[in-house]
Amino acid sequence: MMAHKRNIIIITVLLVIGAVAWALAAGQTVDQRGVLAGSVMANGLTVPGATAREGDILVYVQTITGPAAAVRATVDGTVREVLVKPGDKVKTGDILVRIEPFKR
Repeated sequence: MMAHKRNIIIITVLLVIGAVAWALAAGQTVDQRGVLAGSVMANGLTVPGATAREGDILVYVQTITGPAAAVRATVDGTVREVLVKPGDKVKTGDILVRIEPFKR
């Protein structure tokens, strides 16, 4: 019976440590917000795992005047999430991409 309680305590401690580690890792990405509204284009859409340099275009949108850069990287790093897909309608200020900055 005592071994059972000990196992439950060990599992609980490991789950708490895992949750804390996940929360710390999740806070290390930088949101890349759109500066234009439009429909996301497949051409030029970045992918998770890609390397991004500050100023790189990550997402193009189709606007009434034609294709335009909706998001440029604000940091050097690795693209961790692309929150849009071709055809999605986006607004100015929407979070479209998340980048994990390179360690300095």
